Amino acid sequence: MKFIDEARIEVIAGSGGNGCASFCREKFRPFGGPDGGDGGKGGSIWAVADRNVNTLVDYRYSKMHRAGNGESGRGSDCYGKGADDIFLRMPVGTLIIDEVSGEIIADMTEHGQMEMLAKGGEGGWGNIHFKTSTNRAPRQKTDGKDGERRELRLELKVLADVGLLGMPNAGKSTFITAVSNARPKIADYPFTTLHPNLGVVRVSHEKSFVIADIPGLIEGAAEGAGLGHQFLRHLSRTGLLLHIVDLAPFEATVDPVKEAKALVKELQKYDPALGDKPRWLVLNKLDVIPEEERAKKVKDFVKKFGFKGPVFEISALSHEGTQELVNAIYLHLEQQRYSEQRSEEVQMTEEARGISSIDPDDPRFKVLD
Repeated sequence: MKFIDEARIEVIAGSGGNGCASFCREKFRPFGGPDGGDGGKGGSIWAVADRNVNTLVDYRYSKMHRAGNGESGRGSDCYGKGADDIFLRMPVGTLIIDEVSGEIIADMTEHGQMEMLAKGGEGGWGNIHFKTSTNRAPRQKTDGKDGERRELRLELKVLADVGLLGMPNAGKSTFITAVSNARPKIADYPFTTLHPNLGVVRVSHEKSFVIADIPGLIEGAAEGAGLGHQFLRHLSRTGLLLHIVDLAPFEATVDPVKEAKALVKELQKYDPALGDKPRWLVLNKLDVIPEEERAKKVKDFVKKFGFKGPVFEISALSHEGTQELVNAIYLHLEQQRYSEQRSEEVQMTEEARGISSIDPDDPRFKVLD
């Protein structure tokens, strides 16, 4: 199936049915009074996050989604039938944006999450609602309201814990194949990866995390060069970025330091928040470098690149150093989750108490010597 991560659709909710103005005409009831029913409610349109849906391909070719209108009311207190709602199933991780205002309507991050995209119009009132002690034969009724209409942009951001960054042919696909169950296409030419790949990395039977591989970036990606800029949004939800560098490029004219700096620059251009994410340096293809030259080459690269974070030396092809990297990633993610959980608990406790800090002069507190 073709990977589609962006689509534009139009949603039109149904209009409510009109109310009815009628009067009771039955034998032995000469002044039966008003009996006009209300109109039915128009159908609404909902988005539903479904983990069994992987792409937005269904919405690339189906642009318009229209719900039914409510039926009009009738005499004899007959109310119009409400129209059925429409449910649009989308992948978990879909961001729904109003195309006109730019407002984020919903962020579908959990399986089964439901968000209303367009609300159906309310049905009109029949004349039975306007009967009073002084107006016993009302002829007033109201029309149903129109349903909402919106133009939406759908953006899929895959939910992964770790994202892979690197130039084309840096070995990202080989790495994700070595550590996970993903099987992306691998070849000896640039831009082998044409769409993001997700892989589940098993640290143990009950410990795992998700890793995402996007197409390689080149200089000028933020301005539209290459393929990677189209998929950088998929890294926005990750908790850690792995910057994979080919330390033994096939062409002698290629400078790994220059390419690494260019990639970081493109990342900052695209989204400063993405550039500020935790990033580890992974030096790949060490199996090509003689053992006696590895330490010097790694030291020279890190010094010229000016990187201050964690550095890992691996060979994705021979799996050398990959298990140590996987263990370190899992430990980092666990510490990250624990910190987030603790900050949420502290925030909830302060909100529940209605305080942001303890004031010694507050009469609710007693200072103990």
